Amino acid sequence: MTESTAPTPRPEVAWSRLSAEALNDLARRDAVVLLPVASTEQHGPHIPTGVDDFLGTAICHRTAERLAPDHPAVVAPTLWCGLAEHHVAFGGTFTLSLSTYHALLRDLCRSILGAGFRRIVLVNSHGGNIAALSALAVELTRELDAAIATVTYFVEAADAVAGILEDQANVMHACEGETAMMMALAPDLVDAARLPEAHGPAFDVAASLLPTLRRVRAWEDVSPGGVAGDARRATANKGEALLDACAGALADRLRAGEPWA
Repeated sequence: MTESTAPTPRPEVAWSRLSAEALNDLARRDAVVLLPVASTEQHGPHIPTGVDDFLGTAICHRTAERLAPDHPAVVAPTLWCGLAEHHVAFGGTFTLSLSTYHALLRDLCRSILGAGFRRIVLVNSHGGNIAALSALAVELTRELDAAIATVTYFVEAADAVAGILEDQANVMHACEGETAMMMALAPDLVDAARLPEAHGPAFDVAASLLPTLRRVRAWEDVSPGGVAGDARRATANKGEALLDACAGALADRLRAGEPWA
């Protein structure tokens, strides 16, 4: 008869669940701090406004757990509000001005540095934040004289994501990818009865950031139903695979010492 072994407990990685003493120890060990930056905005008729918050936070937690114990990491409380003016017309959306966003990030990063940490990664989960973060990372590095990096989880894991999704190459908005991950994380928040309505025109986030002639467009002009992509092929199994792939891609880069190598 073989003895059963208890599963190895997951390390605690959430800043707000750790004591100041534990955080001081992590700072002395040069732990990297993952600061999830998200948005609270409309996500079509079938999933909640907190999607970016939920997904970005979960991926940061999975990333930090993968890095432990050899590469310690801690997940700061999520900045749940970002730049989402283009979604306001649908309702249910919070948004910040660029100057407020800059000030918030500066003060949050200053607090993390004041707690003794030296390395910060702003882990983004909202397409509307990408351009601002690219510029603000330069400003924050200069203002705080610190190593501050940025990453957008679905861009970092683009190759892996493309191999899991069936109807799109990457995450769009309230789409197959985001809906699948919500099915895996919080199925009670997915309104299955509204899934038949959850489809809209394709939207390429990366292409939208290319420096070419364009004007700012409100999201209702892009997709009157608030959805880009097609959520009807989403499944919880697909969502679990996406969450693991995104966390794995980020953990691999950080384990290799990037972006500080």
